[in-house]
Amino acid sequence: MSKLARLLQSPANWCGLGLATVAMLLSATGFAQWGGGLGTAGLAVLGYATGFGVGGMWLGFPAWQRNPWDELDFADEGDARTAMTHALSGVRQLVDHNPDGRLPSSVQTQVLQLCSQLSALLDQWERSKGQLSLEEGFHARHIALSYLPDALKTYLSIPKQFASAKVLANGKTAEDTFKQTLNDLSGKVKQLTEDLAGQDAQAFLNHSQFLSEKFNTNKR
Repeated sequence: MSKLARLLQSPANWCGLGLATVAMLLSATGFAQWGGGLGTAGLAVLGYATGFGVGGMWLGFPAWQRNPWDELDFADEGDARTAMTHALSGVRQLVDHNPDGRLPSSVQTQVLQLCSQLSALLDQWERSKGQLSLEEGFHARHIALSYLPDALKTYLSIPKQFASAKVLANGKTAEDTFKQTLNDLSGKVKQLTEDLAGQDAQAFLNHSQFLSEKFNTNKR
């Protein structure tokens, strides 16, 4: 999002526009005699400046710089391995950087472990003799491209003290809820990895049995 867009969408701007509109209406109807010689345009500028200042102090001024976690936006396009590797690299860089110390060390460890699990799944998926179903392949891609990045972005949007101390409607803090989400994603990745490993093991067993029967037949 550009700086102009952030300005236009900020609460301070809307407060400024609102007060400027009020000033113009009062001036047009003759109620704003206190404006002296400013005229309608002058009153509008004064109203906007006042509204922008008050609104900014009350609701927040525009954020001129994007939050680092806003960069965690990945498209499911092209080669799955390339897209997933790019997404995992972006997640790792953000977690290693840990802007403003927003992530507790335990959460950092969990996220990085999940990234390692996903990388291992990618490697196995590429060399495996087995296949993931369309549904499971969808889950594998989207854990890396959206489920993990989106969960991380949403968590980082919460103030640190609130995330660690405030109990939510589910009876847990945001930090504990995020840890559970990471556990759930990790469990799914483990399931997918074991599925591929099981298919490879079965392929190995089938081949071994074929060789055993072949050589036993030749010995007769």
